[in-house]
Order: sequence, then C-alpha cells, then structure tokens
Amino acid sequence: MERIKAAEIAEATGGEIIWGDPEAEVTGISIDSRTIDEGMAFFALKGERADGHDFLEDAIEAGCAALVVERGDNLPSNTACTSTSPLIKVKDTERALQDLAAYYLSLFNLRKIAITGSTGKTTTKEMLFHILSEKYKTVCNQGNYNNLIGLPLSVFQVDSSTEAAVFEMGMDRLGEIHRLAEIVRPQVAVITNIGISHLEKLESRENILKAKMEVCDFMGENDTLVINGDDPMLSQLQTGGVYNVFKVGTKANEELRISNLKDLGDRGIEFHLHSKKKNEKYRIGIPGLHNSLNAALAVAAGLSVGVDMEQAASGLAKVAAADKRLNILQIRGIKIIDDSYNASPDSMKAALDVLASVKGNRKIAIMGDMFELGKDEEKYHRQIGKYASQKGINVVLSVGKNAEHISFAAKEGGIQAFHFDNKDMLKSVLSQWIRKGDVILIKGSRGMAMDEIVKHLEETKE
Repeated sequence: MERIKAAEIAEATGGEIIWGDPEAEVTGISIDSRTIDEGMAFFALKGERADGHDFLEDAIEAGCAALVVERGDNLPSNTACTSTSPLIKVKDTERALQDLAAYYLSLFNLRKIAITGSTGKTTTKEMLFHILSEKYKTVCNQGNYNNLIGLPLSVFQVDSSTEAAVFEMGMDRLGEIHRLAEIVRPQVAVITNIGISHLEKLESRENILKAKMEVCDFMGENDTLVINGDDPMLSQLQTGGVYNVFKVGTKANEELRISNLKDLGDRGIEFHLHSKKKNEKYRIGIPGLHNSLNAALAVAAGLSVGVDMEQAASGLAKVAAADKRLNILQIRGIKIIDDSYNASPDSMKAALDVLASVKGNRKIAIMGDMFELGKDEEKYHRQIGKYASQKGINVVLSVGKNAEHISFAAKEGGIQAFHFDNKDMLKSVLSQWIRKGDVILIKGSRGMAMDEIVKHLEETKE
C-alpha cells in the first residue's frame, strides 16, 4: 500500500478527525487488532462475534497509525491523552472501509477486472491472475476475500508498481455486487455462469442473473463484459450496447471457441481456443473438462486488456488447483479429490465427472449437504445421487440432513450408498470402507466443513 494521510482517510470516508495529526501517514489497513503493524490504520468494525471498538486500546498499543471508529467511548481517558494516533469518527466503519478502498483504487491508472458467477469464480480468478502476470505486475484478492469486507481489504494490495488487478466478487443478495462494482469500477467484467447457488434467498434464477449483472453497473461503451456463451441465460443476454460483450464457449458463433477438448484425468485437460485471428493449443494441470470454459473466460479477459494468446497459454500452464478445489492428494495409496470448499448442484456434477475420469480402482463419492437451494432442495440432492449412478461411481457415502436424498437416489440407480447423520459417525467407519487404489471425492457446502473428512484421512494411520 502507498502512504496516505489521515486527512485523506477522513475526507474519503466523510469522517471527522476528533484528535491527532491530520498529516499522520498510514501505510496499511487492518480490521483485526492482533494483526496491527506500525503504520496501519485500524477500522473498528462491528461483527457478529466481536466489536472492534472493544479493542481500540490493543490497536494503539500495537502501534497503529490511526483509528477509524463509530464512537470513542470505549477508550480509557488516559489513552485519549497519550495516543498520538489520529482518531477518525465516521457514521459506519464498514461503509467507511469501502469508501476508502474506492478512493484509494481511484488514485491509480491500472487495468481492473472483476469476476463473478455462480460457480468457477475462484478458479477463473487464479487463471486470469497467471495470464495477466505474463505481461503485467498483477494483484488479486486472496482466498475468499470477495465480499463487502474482504474485497476492500484486497484493494490495499495495490501500489504504484501495480499494472493490473483482478477482483473476485461474491454475493448472497441483490445489491451486494453493485456496491463491490462501485468500489472497483472495472473496465472488464467476467460472468462465469448463472446457476442456482443462493436460490433460497434470491428465489429465482432470473434474480440471480440480475444480481450478477450488477457487476456491469459502472461500465461504459469502452468496457467489456466477458460471458459464458454456453450458459442458457447468459447466451440470451440483451445489454442494449452500453458496453462490449465478448462470448466464449463451444459454439461456432462465439468470439473465442473451444475445440479438441481432451480429458487427461488427474493430469488436467487439453484444448484449443480459436479466435478470429488465431488458433492456440492450451494445457492446464487442473482436472475437469468444465475448466476449459473457466480457462476460455480468463483468456478472453486477458485478450481484452492486451495479453496475447501465447502469453495466455504460458500463464495457464502455471496454474495449479486452489486449496480445497479439485485438489488431488495422494495418501497411502489412495487418491483423494479434495473439493471440500463449497458445493452447488452444478459443481457437484462437475466434481463427479472428475471422479469418473481419474484412474483408480473403486470410485467413492463422500458428499455433504448443499445449502441455500430453497424449496426444491430435495429434488436437487436426488439429482446428484442419480447422476452419480449414471457416471459409474461405485460407492456413495452421504452426510448431513438433506444429503440422505443423494444416497436414496444413488441406491435407486443401482449403486451402493450409505447415509450418516453426522461427520463423526462417518469418520468412525471410514477406514473400513477404504482400500488401496481407491479414488475418493470429498465435497459439500462450506457450512458442512467437509475438509474435516480430508484431514481425518490424512491423519488416520494404516
């Protein structure tokens, strides 16, 4: 982060400096008093579990350069007298963090790309980061820092040397991506697909599309929206010519077309991409044929900001599976496909495709509940069980409240399936099921914490 003054923070956030030097310089931002380094500004956010205002003195003792608060009544009187850190009072500290991120990002002339969609956001972000890094000094938000707190914090990675920035944007309600787009104001936006994640809150796929399209709310005629042309809802999109639209997919009329797709199992995939001017072969080390679309979206976004197809191929070759996302582990003669980060019906099916493609003896799917699917949650869970039987999976082990419908449908499809009410019950018998040479998929919604099953297998002795 480049240095900014306390006075700039106050102006950007509509705040008031209660005490301290307006010329004091800030070199970082934190919302956790335990991570404060000297020179950082501490934003006292109010969370579900803790209130940052309860830790103001800790932040001062750690050497923070400024405090951004909604109230100052939690400071002991002696702290107010001795602290040289400016105290900036704002109406809402979370909103202030967002406003400061928007101001800070506006100080730089760089290529800004936003990525959203129901599935594939993080994988596409990582692919695009590697593609852009072939030509530009690039930053991106780390892990799941894609919400109204995480994305603003990610913005402060940018400094005067940054040439491109990639921001993943998540949401669970209308208006959230609008605010994120207001902060970033991307010149290029990518929408991976429109699935049924968050259907419980948004009630329809049309509302999900509306929420994802908010990423374009601050784009103009020189900006570009990159979309998955194979997605039924995105392919029918009418934008009114407000910005350029770049479609990718497997259809002949798309600006970037995928062909010659080859599944290499746990070694990844190969495919060709055809633009109007060039045909280039690509190989990525992440399994799953569905990742060809994620890669094509990333390449298209790269092309939109000046990367060529050869540079894109070089960048994609360096991409590895992200943690808990189709990450293949070898443990005592067993292959574990760790896709435990999250789950939706579309991503469950894609993961089962990968399980079916990876070489091994028995194919075992350990699957937990999928959340936020609304009134049709039973139907969507049953679809996964049926799909597992169609893909030739040998054994399904389900865990959770709704995942029992996965096992019911899998049994109806003629394969072995067993349900467990909780993870402890499953872990207690898991060693009885597993043999050397097995390939095991582990997947469920984030709230199911299916990574605990992965950890259990890693720690279990033969």
